[in-house]
Amino acid sequence: MTVAVHVGPEPVPALIDAVERGGGRVVPLEQAEAIVYFGSDDPAELRGMLHEGIRWVQLPHAGIERWADAGVVTEHPVFTAATGSYGPAVAEQALALMLAAARDLHRHARATTWGRNDSRMLAGSTVAIVGAGGIGRALTRLLEPFGCRVVGVSDRGEVPGADAVLPRARYREALPGADYVVVAAPATPETKGMFGTREFELMEKDAWLVNVARGSLVVTGDLVEALRAGVIGGAALDVTDPEPLPAGHPLWTMQNVLITPHSANPRPAYWRGLAGRVTANVRHFGAGEPLEGVASPKQGF
Repeated sequence: MTVAVHVGPEPVPALIDAVERGGGRVVPLEQAEAIVYFGSDDPAELRGMLHEGIRWVQLPHAGIERWADAGVVTEHPVFTAATGSYGPAVAEQALALMLAAARDLHRHARATTWGRNDSRMLAGSTVAIVGAGGIGRALTRLLEPFGCRVVGVSDRGEVPGADAVLPRARYREALPGADYVVVAAPATPETKGMFGTREFELMEKDAWLVNVARGSLVVTGDLVEALRAGVIGGAALDVTDPEPLPAGHPLWTMQNVLITPHSANPRPAYWRGLAGRVTANVRHFGAGEPLEGVASPKQGF
């Protein structure tokens, strides 16, 4: 069975190939049953592409807050996100940040003279993963050789490999006793600012916050104050609020902070993950099977 799909507004060759591998045909928008979208993050652009014949829309990102907040994401047509497609790549970044923090690389790599060694081992640590979806589950697998105790926070029930699982409403209970708190939850109105002064005070004084989700989940001003006051040990951030983080921001010069420029998902991994999701979903769509990564208009992810 073939599926009429419009790849646009930018006809990326890799996505055209992905559609064809799934048994789809790339056609003009007015003839399409589905849209594989790769374009502006402006919700108005995608909204203008929808017509009565569209039954499914594939979005290019795992986080869909721009479209969800604008009311573009609906149940009819069905919208799917790239949720889970980028999990292994982002989890690898989270692991790298934790290892760097444990081995004090944030200080040693900046040093210009020989100094003291205050590093520790990641092995045997307690790691709280707030948002044990695709990223969190991939990170749990990566942590197995280190013998870490993993506390997963998820509303999906069991997290394979985790020593304990808490629902999102009880995420604060995962913070005391954790050496690393990894933020991997989706950005929604409910998760915005879920880490602020109250949460930092529940964390251990030598614990590190690792954010590989979205900057909006952390109250940046509260984080700066917690780091300055020694309320927590440090922060490793692949995402910030605002983003990009402006030149001259206090976080840039703090000795207990590691910052990477939203680079947890390298471009080759991004394209590989997105193309794989497109091919799978085109195949599912053509066969009338459930799609992967279906987005909920109510939940916003």
